[in-house]
Amino acid sequence: MSGNKSNKGRKKDSLSTIYCLTGCTAVGKTEYALSWAEAFGAEIVNCDSLLFYRGMDIGTAKPDSSERTRVPHHLIDILEPCEQMDVGRYLDLAKEVIREIQGRGKRVLVVGGSGFYLKAFFDPVVDAVDVSNDTKEMVSSFMERGLSAAVEELRDRNPLGIDGLDIENPRRVQKALERCLESGKTLQQLKREFAGQSNSLTEADKQLCILTRETEELNERIASRVGIMLDMGLVEEVERLLERGIEENPSACRSIGYRETIAYLKGEYDQAQLVERITVNTRRLAKKQRTWFRGQVADRGRFLDLSADSSVSPAEIFSGLGPGK
Repeated sequence: MSGNKSNKGRKKDSLSTIYCLTGCTAVGKTEYALSWAEAFGAEIVNCDSLLFYRGMDIGTAKPDSSERTRVPHHLIDILEPCEQMDVGRYLDLAKEVIREIQGRGKRVLVVGGSGFYLKAFFDPVVDAVDVSNDTKEMVSSFMERGLSAAVEELRDRNPLGIDGLDIENPRRVQKALERCLESGKTLQQLKREFAGQSNSLTEADKQLCILTRETEELNERIASRVGIMLDMGLVEEVERLLERGIEENPSACRSIGYRETIAYLKGEYDQAQLVERITVNTRRLAKKQRTWFRGQVADRGRFLDLSADSSVSPAEIFSGLGPGK
């Protein structure tokens, strides 16, 4: 990758462009985001669903105070662990923050690996369906019978299938079932309806870069990160979060690193098993994320390899990318 390409990319640059930097867990998003933001006068808007929560610091590899001093970060530490976020609320917050950043003459860099939230910058979101309390209570009754029961109910209401939905994620299943019950429509019908809609984010010029590494190298980084997290006090962090009601939020308490540590504290694992479970599950997550990026947003930007045998400077992250919707 040459410097000429980088210059070409910058000619297309605009303060109104939303720059999006993503990639699977442990790929190195934070390091590159900070360097690029410092070099190009940007502020970072979080797009990682777990960084919303106060106190979930070690297990999420949340940017620390020194990193947030280097570059202003937004939409981090905005919820208690027992609270829940949905994509509709996230988009409202993101729009407000982005307007404020751009109004001060700064660039916007959206950073995170939560694909569901990231994709909302590119496509209208079906989650925007308003759901009544009665419907929420009905769906809660399904969820109380277990995730498998809720998935079965969802399949019954979607005879053409529910491909693309993460059926292992209780929050995603719950939201999907709420939308179907409230609207009386299938997920496919809702998706078609919302595809014709737009908002200020989907209409904005955007540049997307998806960071990657060789699988073996990424696996080594994941193993190293797990060790560092435990040394930094992950177990103690989870003990504090349990006192603050993290188990009231399925999305938070079932997230990798936290669910295994909760099980460890309940005596289900020993120390060695805890390390192994977090490492294996994180690697599985990374594989799942890679598949998602290729299938869902690959045509919106480009992949950039950060493997040890490549040499990529932060300035080249968005090189050659023209604004695109």
